[in-house]
Amino acid sequence: MRKLPIIIFLSGMALGQATDAAKTNEPTANSTPAAVAPSAMPGAPSAVVDPNLVTIPAGTKIPLSLKQAISTKNAREGDAVYAETAFPFVVDNRIIIPAGSYIQGKISHVERGGRLKGRAEILLHFTSMIYPSGYTVVLPGSVENTPGADNKSVKDSEGTIRQDKDTGKKIEDAAKGGVYGGSGGALGGALAGGLNGARIGAGVGAAAGIGWALLKRGSDVKLDVGTSIEMEIQRAITVDARRIALARATP
Repeated sequence: MRKLPIIIFLSGMALGQATDAAKTNEPTANSTPAAVAPSAMPGAPSAVVDPNLVTIPAGTKIPLSLKQAISTKNAREGDAVYAETAFPFVVDNRIIIPAGSYIQGKISHVERGGRLKGRAEILLHFTSMIYPSGYTVVLPGSVENTPGADNKSVKDSEGTIRQDKDTGKKIEDAAKGGVYGGSGGALGGALAGGLNGARIGAGVGAAAGIGWALLKRGSDVKLDVGTSIEMEIQRAITVDARRIALARATP
C-alpha cells in the first residue's frame, strides 16, 4: 500500500516539470522572432548591377568649343550658352561622351571693365548635355580653363572668366591722348592767341586728352565662335550606355 502514494507523487513531479518546460518554450506577446538575413532565405534574388549604367566621376574635364560669340559688352545674366564637345571622353574603352555632343548652359554673372579700376568678368554654368540622338543628361558643369582665349584667365573655383589687367594699355592710351590733345590745343591756341595761347592751349589739351584716355572702360571679355573652353563636371553623373550607343549610330 505504501508503493501507490510514492508512484502518484513521482508522476505529479514529472507532469509539473513538463508543464514548466512547455511554458518556457512558448513565445510571449513581447517576443520578436529572429530576423532572417535576405541572403540566408532560400530563393532570395541577389543584387544585380546594370553594366550599361556608367558613372562619369566628379572632376572630369571635357574640352568644348563655343558655338556662339560672347562678350561682356552686350551679354546679360540668364542668356543661353551653346557649346560642343571637341573630343570623345572614354571610360573602360567605351565612348561615354562622343565628340559633337551639344552642351547647353547659361550666363550667371556679367561685369564690365571699370573706368579707373576693376576688370571685366563673366561667369558661365553648363546645365545639360545633349547627344546627337536627343538623349539628354542633366549635369552641373563649370569653366575650368580657357586655353583658346588670349588675355583671359579663370579666377576662382566657380569658373569666372576674367580679363587680364590692361594697365599698360591705359598708360599708352593716356600718353597718346596727351600728345594728340596737346597738339590740338596748341594749334587752337596759336590761332586764337599767338605763342602764349599756344602754350596754354597745349597744356589744356594734353590734360583733356589724358583724362579722356583714363576714363575709358577696361577691355571687355570677348569669346569668339570656336573658342576652346575646358569644362569640369562638378558632380558625378550616371549615363545609360545603351542610349549612348544609339547616339553614336545616328548619322
